[in-house]
This record gives sequence, C-alpha cells and structure tokens, in this order.
Amino acid sequence: MIYPQTFEEKIGMTEIRQMLKQQCLSTMGKERTDEMTFLTHGPRIRTLHQQVGEFVRIEAEVDEFPNHGFFDMRPMLRRIRVEGIFMEVDEMWNLKRALDTIAAIVKLFRADDEQPYPALHQLAEGVAVFPAVSKRVDAILDKFGQVKDSASPELAKIRADLARTEGSVGRILNSLLRAAQQDGLVASDVTPTMRDGRLVIPVAPALKRKIKGIVHDESATGKTVFIEPQEVVEANNRIRELEHDERREVIRILQEFTSLVRPLTPEMLQSFEFLADIEFIRAKAHFARQIDAFTTTVPQIAVHPLLRLTLARHGKRVVPLDIKLSRRERILIISGPNAGGKSVCLKTVGLLQYMLQCGLPVTMGENSRLGIFEHLMIDIGDEQSIEDELSTYSSHLLNMKKMMQQADPATLLLIDEFGGGTEPQIGGAMAEAVLGRFVRQGAFAVITTHYQNLKLYADRTDGVVNGAMLYDRHLMQALYRLEIGNPGSSFAVEIARKIGIPEDVINEASDIVGRDYIDADKWLQDIVRDKRYWETKRQNIHAQEKQMAQTMERYETEMADLQRQRKEILKDAKEKAAQLLADANARIENTIREIREAQAEKERTRNIRQQFEEFRDEVDDVEQQQDKEDAIVRKMKQLQERKERQQKRKAERKQSSEQPVDAVAQTAPRPLAAGETVRIKGQASVGTIESIKGSQAIVIFGLMRTNVLVNKLQRATPTPSKETAPGASFLSRQTRDLMREKSLHFNQDIDVRGMRGDEALNAVTHFIDDATQVGMSRVRILHGTGTGILRNLIRQYLKTVPSVVDARDEHVQFGGAGITVVDLA
Repeated sequence: MIYPQTFEEKIGMTEIRQMLKQQCLSTMGKERTDEMTFLTHGPRIRTLHQQVGEFVRIEAEVDEFPNHGFFDMRPMLRRIRVEGIFMEVDEMWNLKRALDTIAAIVKLFRADDEQPYPALHQLAEGVAVFPAVSKRVDAILDKFGQVKDSASPELAKIRADLARTEGSVGRILNSLLRAAQQDGLVASDVTPTMRDGRLVIPVAPALKRKIKGIVHDESATGKTVFIEPQEVVEANNRIRELEHDERREVIRILQEFTSLVRPLTPEMLQSFEFLADIEFIRAKAHFARQIDAFTTTVPQIAVHPLLRLTLARHGKRVVPLDIKLSRRERILIISGPNAGGKSVCLKTVGLLQYMLQCGLPVTMGENSRLGIFEHLMIDIGDEQSIEDELSTYSSHLLNMKKMMQQADPATLLLIDEFGGGTEPQIGGAMAEAVLGRFVRQGAFAVITTHYQNLKLYADRTDGVVNGAMLYDRHLMQALYRLEIGNPGSSFAVEIARKIGIPEDVINEASDIVGRDYIDADKWLQDIVRDKRYWETKRQNIHAQEKQMAQTMERYETEMADLQRQRKEILKDAKEKAAQLLADANARIENTIREIREAQAEKERTRNIRQQFEEFRDEVDDVEQQQDKEDAIVRKMKQLQERKERQQKRKAERKQSSEQPVDAVAQTAPRPLAAGETVRIKGQASVGTIESIKGSQAIVIFGLMRTNVLVNKLQRATPTPSKETAPGASFLSRQTRDLMREKSLHFNQDIDVRGMRGDEALNAVTHFIDDATQVGMSRVRILHGTGTGILRNLIRQYLKTVPSVVDARDEHVQFGGAGITVVDLA
C-alpha cells in the first residue's frame, strides 16, 4: 500500500520518472517507465537491480552495445494479423533492424558458458530470433531501405522500361526546349520541370499558343504557364502507367513478405517485449550514471538525487545523510532548527526507499542496506481542502487515522512536523499518544518535530531514538548533517537574534518560557557539540590505530620474507662452502702433484698458478654470498627497530655508529712464525700461519688453506671470536662497516633518463653491482619510454648479468614501460 495517492508527487518521484524517460530510445522504454510500480517481492527487486548492474558492466566491457534498432514494431505486428493488411517499406526496414538488434543482444547475453551476466542471461532465455526473416528483407531492400530492382523479375522489367521511357521523354523534351529557345519562345536559362508527375516546359502566358501541348499549371504570379508538349504526352502517359505498375508490384512483394511474417507475430511480439525490457534496463543504467548511483548492494550514507543535481548546477555539493533504522531502533525522531534539513531528510528516506522497490538504482554508499516494506505512508505538507471541509490539523488527523489502521512491522511511516497545526499542548499530547500506538504496532518511522515531549518520549522508550539536524551556533548556519542519539535544538533564540529581533523582546520571551528551559536548550547544544568533538577524536584515533596495525602487519610480513631468504642463503652458502672445501683439498693435491711431475717448469707452473687463481675467484664468490647474508641480517635488524619504534611511538630511532678498528698491527722487525695472525699486503682478509718452509708459508684463511710468499705477508690483529663477531669470519671490521654504510644509504631506484647509451650502461653496471653487494632483491631503473632504444640496450645488458633473475616493465599505474623492474638472485 502506498498512501496517499499523491505519494510520488510529495517525494519527487514524478521528476525521477521524467528523467528516466529522457534516457529512453523509443516508446517502448517510455511505456515501461510509466508502467514501473512499487514492488514488495524481495527476489524480484534484487533481480531488477542485478540486471542494471550487469548492464553497466556490459557497457564498460563491450566495445559497442547493439542499440541502433530500438524500434517499437508491436503496433504494426498487431495490425498485420488481419488478412489483407500489409506493412509498408519503411516498416519492413525498421522491423529488420529491430530483429537484428534483438538477435545481437541475445547472442551477447548467451555468448559465454560461464555466464558473466546471469540475470541478463536468464532474461534472454527463450527469446526467439528470426534470421530467415532478416535474410528475406535483405533480398528485398538495399542498405538504404529502398526496394531493390532484383526484389522480383517483374519489378526489374518494369523499372527497366520506366528508365528507357523517361530517358526518351527527356531527350524529346530537351530537343523541343532548344528549338523554342532558338525561336525566342522561352528564355535561354529555362530547364524542364515537373508538374503532377509530368515533365513540362515553363512558357510566358503570351506565347503559350506558340507551343502545342497541354497546359498543366501556372505560377502563383500568373507570369508563367507550364506546358506539356504534344510530342511527349503519350510518353508521359506511359511513364504514369509504368509507375502504377511498379507500385502494384511493390505492394505484391510487401503482401507476400507480410504473409511470411504473419504466422510469426506471436513469437515476434514476445521478442519485442524482451527488447522493451532491455531498453528500460539501458535507460536505468544511464540514469544511474546521471545521478551517480550505485546499483549493487546499496558506507551507510545517502543523498537526495534531485537535490544533488540541483546543487551541482550551482557549483555546490550536497551533504550526505547517514541514517540507520533497525529492529531495536525502529522509529527516529528528528528535531532541530527550521530550514535545517529535517524535511529533506524525510523526503530522501522516502524517495530512496520507493526508488529501490521500483527497481531503480539509488544514490547510496556501496555498503548500505535497505529493507523491503509492504507499505509506505507519508504525511507532509498542507492537505487542507475547502471542498472536503478539511483544515490543516484535520487533514493531519485523517492521515494519522489511516496510518494507525495500517501500521505493522512491514510499514514505513514518514511524518513531517508531527502534531503540528493546532494548539501546541494538546497537539504534543496527541502526537505522543499516536507515537505510542506506532511503537506497539512495531512500525518503522521517520518523524520530524519541535515538541519537547516527543524528544523526552524517545529518550525513555525502547525502539525510539532521537536524532538532531546539526547547527553551527557560532556561524549561525545549518550544517545539514543528521546525528543520531541526541535530540536537536530549535535555536529559536539564536535565530531570532540573527534576524534582528530586538533584544528586549528576546529577553521577555525567555522570561515567559522560563530560564530553566533556555538553559536546558543551551546545555543540550553543548552536549551535542562536545559529543561531536569527541566523536571526531575517536574516529581519528581509530584511523591512526588502523594505519599502525597495517604498518605492523607489513613489517612482520617483510621480516618473515627476510628470514626465509636468510635461511635459503645460509643453506646455499654452507653447501657451496662444503663443496669448495672438498674441491680445495683436491685442487691443492693435484697442484702439488702436477708441479712435481713438471719438475718446476716455468711455463707449466705459470699455467697451474693461473688455474689456482681462477679457483680463488670462486672462493671470492663465496665471500660475496656471505656479504649478501650480512645485508639481509642488517635489513632485518632495521625492520625490527622500526617495529619497536612504532609500538613505543618514539619520534626517531637512535643510531649508533662503531668506530672502525685498525686491523693492521705494527709490523715487528722479528720474522714471522707459525701460529701468528697475518694478512696479505693490500688485502683485508685475515688468516693464521700453519707452517713456514723457506720463503713459502702455508696460511689458513677461514676454511681455505693456501701457499703464500712470506714477503707478501704482514702481521695483523686476531679476528674476533664467534661469540663476539658481528659478521662473517671472512670479512674484516672495515669491510663490514663499509658494507653497512652502503646498505643504509642505498637507493633502490636509478634514473638514467637523458644519458647517452654508454653513460647509462656504465651507471647501470655500477648500480647492479652495488645492489648485489648490499643484498637487494629488487631494484628499478628509470629510463623513460621514448623510442625504446635505451630500454632495449639496458635489457640486453641485464640478460648477461648472472645475478639478474628477471627484468620486466613496471606496473602501468607506476610507470609502465618507462621503468624496468629488476629481480636479483
């Protein structure tokens, strides 16, 4: 039930229907708009909204939706069901285009077995298409909708005769005209013209007897007559006969085609009902874009669509409405100042609820929810009637009577200025009694009022809640925001003072109503203001906590990834170290044996030494792998420190720097001996002398034992023990400090835009080397798009780098082909 009959006018639904009609392509959509009605069946309402949502997606995903054949052919199809009646050429042409559109839409909805548009797919189920009819029209009409010469053999013959006859008439007439011009009977610029379907010559009235023929017409001024020369009368008569023959043959073809279509009219009418549904869905989808509506599950805010469009035309923005009704709080009592937005709030609720249950998209947030009501009833405006002898208050009481008779848990009541129109004391009491009846009946309602007793009733009654339209007391202007939980103030004193009412009048009014009442209203305003302040603070704190939780979660994820990478690198390094140790022992034994067998030949010894140097390079690779492990450990420590800083809310992390320790000891004049800690001159790695034989010393560097000339060694301070060593046993303190500093200041992006090819490659080479040393897993190279030469040059180089796992374009949102993302091993 919708009450009263003027419900749509009161909430603005008539304007919505007019806007919807403007989006229609034919009378079919406009007819559906007029037929649109209030629905109460939930599954049907959900299906209608799903159809609109799917259509919006189709227009976004499909290159071009078939919408060029929305012709309402239903009246023609109903007319031709009578024997002897046939369709005209333009009707045949429109029928063909409409049938092609229906076939294209059905094919689109049924194209995918996965059914990405289930609601529209279901709508297209059972819809008949008529390819044979379209094919027959193609045989009769050309691409411009005109009957082809080849539509029938007889028509082809008639048109050929007609063309020949018209050609002969034209030749004869032009010959006569030239002769008349030579004789001075007609002007030299005169050409043959057409009158009543016959070719004639314009002649001055005084000379009309000079040319034998039939006068068919004269000009409006009487200064020209149009004569059909006697020589072409018979030919023109033949032309008229052929034109009649042509029309009879065309009618015969149309009758034959109509006879073909007549048995199919019931199925065709159903297909055109489908086309009407599609046009209406299309109109609703375009209407949704016009009012910026959501068509899926409809944050709990809403706006009045007409108010939004009106304000947008004046460069203003509408204030969204945040409202909630539930089984526990079914009735909302809205109070506040006049012109504060109470009535607009009421109309917004009514219009959106009505639009939703009509299957129209609504201007609400994506996470909003609306229930389904069986009855919508509204009491707004002045319904007094002289004919019915109804005063304003009487009309309100009549509406209250209807509402009390109908109210139940499936009813939504919308009442503006509840209890108004009569003496305030009795009006407020009557309103409170009626409100109690609504509460007991379990109805839902949005009610606006100024009565204090209704505000107090809402505060002490379960199921009823107060709401206030906010007002800025300092700026003296309405905020048009609804806040649920507290009653609103009318701000009568403040508004009167703003308007300019004399202060003595305001004071006298305050004394009449009582200072306690004025103070209570002021305290209410202060409570609302404080609540708004603390609500804002709470929301800010909640947002900060949410952001902090997201940051913590991201840090924990990164630490977990780093720990996993560290374990993988440690495992790989241990396996390589074990293999290298085994290879080292075998290589040393082979080297000693080959030197002995070669009897210390210089060339052979040099080759063996070169092989050993290559082996030592492999050992250096192990050291670089260990460098990467150190970088990951440092990164984990940094993330842990940042995590603790977030938890304790410290402003900055204290950084501690270690002073580098000079690892090189002052060399002593005494010779080196077994057991001493030494280093190779010019290098940082520290080892221990195992034994000395002549000028050769066997030195242990970590897990590797090697021969070194004594004069290339110098004493060094011992390396720290495992309990105190902060890094790998292969690295000195200086190396660790240098790598730590480089890791802390390393930038994962490099910009080579504007560089020449050789400059860019040189910069990228050093950048990739540094990234590998500090243990970066991903870096980015900014080279720009341009012609792509610089990008291809860099990509070709990256393919030759062993540590590069992958090189690809950045995501299109972050630079696309202008940036190369490099993953490192």
